[in-house]
Amino acid sequence: MVLEILDIKKSFGEREVLHGISFAVSSGRAMGFLGRNGAGKSTTIRCLMDVFRPDSGRFLLDSVPFQPRKMKIGYLPEERGMYQKNEVLAQLVYFARLRGANQTDALKSANHWVDYFQLGDYKRKKLETLSKGNQQKIQIAQAFLNEPDILILDEPFSGLDPVNAQVFKDAIKSFVKEGRLVIFSSHQMGYVEEVCDDVTLIHEGRILLSGDLSDIKLEEGRSKLFLSLLDEGDSSLPEIMHRAFPGILITPAHGGFILDTQGEDRQGDLLKWLSAQDLVIRRFGLYEPSLTDIFISKVGEQA
Repeated sequence: MVLEILDIKKSFGEREVLHGISFAVSSGRAMGFLGRNGAGKSTTIRCLMDVFRPDSGRFLLDSVPFQPRKMKIGYLPEERGMYQKNEVLAQLVYFARLRGANQTDALKSANHWVDYFQLGDYKRKKLETLSKGNQQKIQIAQAFLNEPDILILDEPFSGLDPVNAQVFKDAIKSFVKEGRLVIFSSHQMGYVEEVCDDVTLIHEGRILLSGDLSDIKLEEGRSKLFLSLLDEGDSSLPEIMHRAFPGILITPAHGGFILDTQGEDRQGDLLKWLSAQDLVIRRFGLYEPSLTDIFISKVGEQA
């Protein structure tokens, strides 16, 4: 499956919050949808889910107009909306029935996902009696009910400790391997890097970049090297290096230096010069920016 978001615009009153955004999501590849607070992530997802109607633009699934009510979709909204005073299992069965499952299948699916997220002891408990982290796992479990073909998760890692986060990541990876379509929005870049094949970055209602995460990292790191030394005490190195290589931009970062060669192949020259300085090199090689680096760089350029 390929889900296409094509030139979506959305305004609230006279304020346009989505300015004709376009990107695509493919099944079998998790998409991380990134942006600062207020960038337009949740509005985009709500338009996709037909909670909001866009002013213009289209959503297509395999070149056909996307109709969420006719699809098996698991959706975890940013604002949680389950019933605090109802028993966990009963309301999961209820949500599964709302999505079209019969009683037998609904009960089977609810039991499976409660057990998967290691909450079997809480099936007959009211949701309000669970810890924040366990409540979040129940919210996540409802998104997985009925084995959805499309999984949309808005800030899903909120409140999860590292162990529970790993269980959740394994569930997402399993869905991706099965060829399902997965989109999730998160501020936690480390989780996105671990889980996602593709990323889309939105800022102030406009798409800044979208595509394969590995390709984006390669492009953003092009012409850049990373240098770290065993002895980081000498702060004069950037100045000395700049005199020797005036065309190279040197930026302190991550316990070392990013060397921007401005498109020239200077790796051999730099290594020869560094060796002559009697320095103990900890690492010297191609620079691969983290997703956090890319995010800050792209959003910073716009700001």
